[in-house]
Amino acid sequence: MKKELLEIFDNTYPDRDYTIEIVNPEFTSVCPKTGLPDFGIITVRYVPDKTCIELKSLKYYFLEFRNAGIFYENITNKILDDLVAALQPRSLSVISEWKARGGITETVTVNYKSSH
Repeated sequence: MKKELLEIFDNTYPDRDYTIEIVNPEFTSVCPKTGLPDFGIITVRYVPDKTCIELKSLKYYFLEFRNAGIFYENITNKILDDLVAALQPRSLSVISEWKARGGITETVTVNYKSSH
């Protein structure tokens, strides 16, 4: 996954706490064990500091996972790490909700909070 695809822009209101929520209801990746496609919903919630994420670049970043064999837990943590590195937000969470496979669903949530 190419984190260098992520583009940012200046936050016009850096002195205000506000939450941005981005939902990708059509996220796809590949199971590293079976090679079968996985379908999920990725929700990103963050309180920006000096920058915000540009949505088209985030869309292309998400598409990089389409053919990647990667576990749910690793996807969720990778997205968090890459977005924190790009944005340096006040806080950020990533929630991945996965469609049933073999009658079982999974939801993975990771959180980041700036120490500043």
